[in-house]
Amino acid sequence: RRKLRSDVAAAFPNLSAEQLTEFIPNKEELNVIKVYSHKGEAVTVYTNNRNPILFEIEKALYPTVYTLWVYPDLLPAFSTWPPVLQKLAGGADLMLPGVVVPSSGFPQVERGTLCAVTLLGNRAPVAVAVATMSTAEMLAAGMKGKGFAVLHTYTDHLWESGDKSYPPTLAPLVTDPAEKESAEDENEMEEKESVISFSTDPLQQVDVGDLSLKEREGCAVLMGKEEPHENRDAGTAEDANTEVQQETEDRRTPQEQMDALFNQCFFHALKYKVKKSDLPLLTSTFLRSHMFSCCPAGQQLDIKKSSYKKFSKFLQCMQHQKVLQVKELNKGVESIVEVDWKHPDIRAFAVPEGFSSTSADQDRKSEDKEQAYHAPEIIPLYGVSTKMIPLFQESGHRKGSILSSSEVRNIIINYVKTNELVDETNKNLVKVNAVLCDCLLDKSEQDEISNLKWDDLLSRCLDRLQPLHQVTFFGQEPVVRKGNIEPIDITIAQRSSNKKVTIIKNLELYGLDPQCVANVLQQRVQASATITPVPGSKDRVQVQIQGNQIHHLAKLLLEEYQLPRKHIQGLEKAPKLGRKK
Repeated sequence: RRKLRSDVAAAFPNLSAEQLTEFIPNKEELNVIKVYSHKGEAVTVYTNNRNPILFEIEKALYPTVYTLWVYPDLLPAFSTWPPVLQKLAGGADLMLPGVVVPSSGFPQVERGTLCAVTLLGNRAPVAVAVATMSTAEMLAAGMKGKGFAVLHTYTDHLWESGDKSYPPTLAPLVTDPAEKESAEDENEMEEKESVISFSTDPLQQVDVGDLSLKEREGCAVLMGKEEPHENRDAGTAEDANTEVQQETEDRRTPQEQMDALFNQCFFHALKYKVKKSDLPLLTSTFLRSHMFSCCPAGQQLDIKKSSYKKFSKFLQCMQHQKVLQVKELNKGVESIVEVDWKHPDIRAFAVPEGFSSTSADQDRKSEDKEQAYHAPEIIPLYGVSTKMIPLFQESGHRKGSILSSSEVRNIIINYVKTNELVDETNKNLVKVNAVLCDCLLDKSEQDEISNLKWDDLLSRCLDRLQPLHQVTFFGQEPVVRKGNIEPIDITIAQRSSNKKVTIIKNLELYGLDPQCVANVLQQRVQASATITPVPGSKDRVQVQIQGNQIHHLAKLLLEEYQLPRKHIQGLEKAPKLGRKK
């Protein structure tokens, strides 16, 4: 711990002695974790209170975003536009055209200097990067080319290993005007008449009127609801304002119009559809059952046509504005857990004139059929365990490497062929060498087995790898979880007076809302259905419905929800159909 403190002091001389003691405490638990990046680099991560605070690559220390939110001035900072964050989180480096030039000028850095990346209007860093050129070189290059190699961002896997908190709102030390000029905009003076403001945060007001058309497309508008000409003279006639707003709406791109529609339906649903008793509410249910019903007649919500591309990104933007709070109550399944109904945007929302709830309900019914529940795509994966490292290291894989079954098969086949282990007399057999013996055979088998059939070789290999699985929900990023996915568990229990009840567990793992399933079953079988906590679990719930309802459940899960039978356990307990005596 002393060595780490001295290393931190050397790496970040801006930290005072008091801050250093606070950063690396004497008594609090400090954990060290070794992980491997996608490139195969070994990374040492230091965690405090479950949050990663530092990571080390090739003996160089770097702070995480959690650390920079506490010490925002630890590194020289460069600002970028809010939409750029999605690109950085996807693995892109920060290009100089995306860097905002402040009126006070850039901080002076050299090539290789560790820097923080912030979003315009908020001093809280969202990425850690290394400058690929000095400040002078950036300006000499006309703000073109790659400026920063990004190492770590908010929303990446390192951030996900912590408490997944969101960036605080920190006002800039020097408030710059909303108008930001880019070095590439010298020939764009004619376009300065049109001014469009967008924001992902109440503090983030960005004027993109001076940007070229190409740059406007790159800086996708994240807030759909625009208020053009809001500073127009108060004495202007109401009709003239209406005409100007109508013309501005007509000039909006289809993507901007879809953003505005999502914004409108979101606040409409929160203000008039969702109640406090509905929380926690699955995000998929909120979209399908609440926002769709608020869509005006003749229009249709399509997240792919918006600038967000994914509903989770849209909710992240709303969470930045502190409208609501989203948490992952079950791994890979997000729920809305809190809504600030006193938020100014919710209070100010009014249902648009001419909105027809009847036509919207009709649209919702047709949309629900098209955009109903989609069964998740579940792919079994395998992690390289310690015992299997010798077999996989020739192919460049290490402990913890994640592989599909086809990749495992190809690696084994290549290993056998490279080491010439195919039996010369029988091509269906593989000779067991020292590595295969240690990795695949039990001690009792090592003296007895000298050859293995191909199928036996591959099945033994898969059995000895760490089981994992990847779940991809509709419209969301894939999530990799440890172990095999638990099936939807259906059991029949006996209650008092010899009455039977059907209990259904693990619906959340497949993106199903237990309350919605309970409501559907209750209507179909005309029996009481309740939601109760799963014994021994804090966040999991189960559906309990009177009688043996497995026939109805099978029809709902297999035919309507299109879930594979292999992921449902207990269908064999259905009552046998026959005449009652």
